[in-house]
Amino acid sequence: MLTINQEGKILTQVKITVLKRFGPVDVFGPNHNIKGLSGNLITKCSLFEEGAEFIVDNIERIPEGFCGWAWRDIYKDLSVLFFDGNFYRPEKGMAYVSCTDGRKPVVFKLERMED
Repeated sequence: MLTINQEGKILTQVKITVLKRFGPVDVFGPNHNIKGLSGNLITKCSLFEEGAEFIVDNIERIPEGFCGWAWRDIYKDLSVLFFDGNFYRPEKGMAYVSCTDGRKPVVFKLERMED
């Protein structure tokens, strides 16, 4: 249930958990030749660690240390949960989403934190 305090602030919180990071080897196989701007082979995303958690209590503010690209990718699903919506997925108040970096995607679990 969407809860709003006396000042009109929404009191919802959504937890983002980094479930899995994939690298080019996982996507393209061991003989990939996917290179970054430096000319070096790309590896898994270095901005996240598996198991890392972020709490969102303000949908207008990206959590500290969170990738801006990934934030934009998951924002629509995060917004649905933040404003008390649900998906036709395994559980109410939950979603599995990923960033759209096709070379090294990251999978996240979103969970609305219920009282």
